[in-house]
Amino acid sequence: MHPLEKEILAVIRTAGLVSPGEGVVAGVSGGPDSMALLHVLAALAPTLGIRIIAVYVNHQLRPEEAEQEGRLVERLARSLGASFATCRIDVHGEVAKRKISIEHAARELRYEFFDRVAEKFLAGKIAVAHTADDQAEEVLLRLIRGTGRTGLAGMKMMRDGKIIRPFLTTAKEQLLTYLAERHIPFLIDSSNLQREYLRNRVRLDLIPYLREFNPNISEVLRQTATVLQDEEMVLTALTASYWERIVTVLPAPAGDGLPAVSVDLAAFLALDRALQRRMAEKVFITLQSRPQFKKIAQILQVAAHGETGARLHFSRGLRMQKGRQHLVFSYPAGKIAGRGDLDDV
Repeated sequence: MHPLEKEILAVIRTAGLVSPGEGVVAGVSGGPDSMALLHVLAALAPTLGIRIIAVYVNHQLRPEEAEQEGRLVERLARSLGASFATCRIDVHGEVAKRKISIEHAARELRYEFFDRVAEKFLAGKIAVAHTADDQAEEVLLRLIRGTGRTGLAGMKMMRDGKIIRPFLTTAKEQLLTYLAERHIPFLIDSSNLQREYLRNRVRLDLIPYLREFNPNISEVLRQTATVLQDEEMVLTALTASYWERIVTVLPAPAGDGLPAVSVDLAAFLALDRALQRRMAEKVFITLQSRPQFKKIAQILQVAAHGETGARLHFSRGLRMQKGRQHLVFSYPAGKIAGRGDLDDV
């Protein structure tokens, strides 16, 4: 067994990424990282007792390259004894329809197809080939776009009990060595060199620039993400514990569909500021509203210093009112587009 295969076997077992008898959908683009993933998983399949389903998604953004990639992935998948599935997705059409970026649309459509394949093949996991280098890039991207502790913790090795990233602690250089030693062919996606995409500029320009200040910047970013993930687990557990004690989720009015959330004011103010932020964030998530730093700061300010009866108006009709003993969050007129006074909606 190749040293990389031994390393990933240990990672998978330690993190409990798969179970014997499980099907694993592997997203394979034809690039070096995903081709390494396919071959490593195929090599470990007998030992782990898993089934591999290789999936290639044609985004119809690079017609000539995509045809070559699809053929290569199918040929190698079948030679390894893996099942194979493919599809074409209309990324440009979804960009216009969903009002999102090309990258975002491609990712959403890709994962939607992964889910359909997983359901068809009764697969419990979806494996993607994010590497340690990708983790460093992701941390920087999230910092640039604006995020909190959760975002800076980067990607998880397992998300939602389904998406797994066996290579997340493995450097891309190790994968390239593996591919060379195993004589495994791969193709290069030309779009990875196009600087109109922010992720590419981070990888091609920003990280090399930061290496001038710290040659180990990628490792530092990965270590930071690891530390924050561990701390995130503690904060998540604490938040859940206090949520059970001081928050009441009131049933939604008939036909409204969204509940109200009541927070014990005195208990909320007794919490550390970090936990107050986490509790406020959880309120927004519970009420299907996007948590943002400014919104959370307003809640903390009004909770601590606002007069009884003070109100905050958030987007889509979400309101907060400070009572003598509680902070109450609700959609008094349901989800609407206005930001008017509580009495006007």
